Amino acid sequence: MTKKQLLHRTISIENLRGMTVNERLYACGLLDEFDKAMQSDKVLAKKILTYLLVDEASIELILNSKQ
Repeated sequence: MTKKQLLHRTISIENLRGMTVNERLYACGLLDEFDKAMQSDKVLAKKILTYLLVDEASIELILNSKQ
């Protein structure tokens, strides 16, 4: 998935900040993409979370907890 495609999916969803990370991933159709990235491409996983407006501290916890 390209950066443009990721941004398009996240921009189209309103009120992301009021959702949990899993809700954000599901609402944007990125749950499977994120799970795959967590297995093989942590840089992409971090980009996805950043585009979903997840704060940096939470991103680090998520990336380090699912090893």
